[in-house]
Amino acid sequence: MDRLRAFEMFVAVAGKGSFARAAEALDTSPANVTRYVNELEAHLAARLINRSSRRLSLTEAGQALHERARAILDEVAETEAIASSAALSPRGRLRINAPLSFGILHLAPLWPRFLARHPEIELDVDLVDRIVDLVGEGYDLAVRISGGGSQALVARRLAASRNIVCAAPDYIARRGAPQTPADLLNHDCIGYSGAATADEWHLADESNQPHAVKVPCVMHSNNGDTVRAAALAGLGIIWQPTFLIGGDLRQGRLVPLLPGYRMADIDVLAVYPSRRHLSAKVRVMIDFLAEAFRGTPPWDRGS
Repeated sequence: MDRLRAFEMFVAVAGKGSFARAAEALDTSPANVTRYVNELEAHLAARLINRSSRRLSLTEAGQALHERARAILDEVAETEAIASSAALSPRGRLRINAPLSFGILHLAPLWPRFLARHPEIELDVDLVDRIVDLVGEGYDLAVRISGGGSQALVARRLAASRNIVCAAPDYIARRGAPQTPADLLNHDCIGYSGAATADEWHLADESNQPHAVKVPCVMHSNNGDTVRAAALAGLGIIWQPTFLIGGDLRQGRLVPLLPGYRMADIDVLAVYPSRRHLSAKVRVMIDFLAEAFRGTPPWDRGS
């Protein structure tokens, strides 16, 4: 059995939802497609596709194989393209992971422009607020905030984002504005539980002297959008990155606090497994993102 051809047949059936449509797409007969899929199931000693008169569906084993088989076929196609001509366009499926809020606000508007430049690339974007295992979970590239991750990974800095302590005008009118980090002890704060330091907020003054305050919190959330919404409602003081609250600061919906003190900036990184054998599709995506965020990033423009 030609296993690569069998993978191609299986992936086509899964994608088209029909042996007949898969055969048409591959310019072969339905009987030939059926034979390859049957031989693949026999070789693996596992049923991959549930067949019924109305529809086809992948079994659990089929779903697992489908992801890996598609990745293998993409890599084979790209390897052939590189071997035949270095000038061929990047192609194949590109799996990207990014944080939820950043992905919606700052990456989603970029995808149409990227796909217009590289029509042979198929984007598969997964937004989740956790550090994924790029290799183990089959991602080609991740966009991460700050410098977390395995030393086995390679990162390219795309941009920086400032962390700002702020509150809504309504809250400041009711409670006043803190002038020093220690004043936060007399205020209502909203904690971002996704931060490593939890309720201990770290700032530095103009002499770069550190100030750490364990703030009293009336609410916690591991989601920045939720923290932002609570602040906009006047519930208390927050800190969040400008990529999330930059527009609120520009429009006056949130007001920066603690002049003369600042939190450490965070980096926006493109992270990938290795510099060696970097595929063309990953390379063009990294270059595209670096270009999109070059200079003053969009969340800090006009502020």
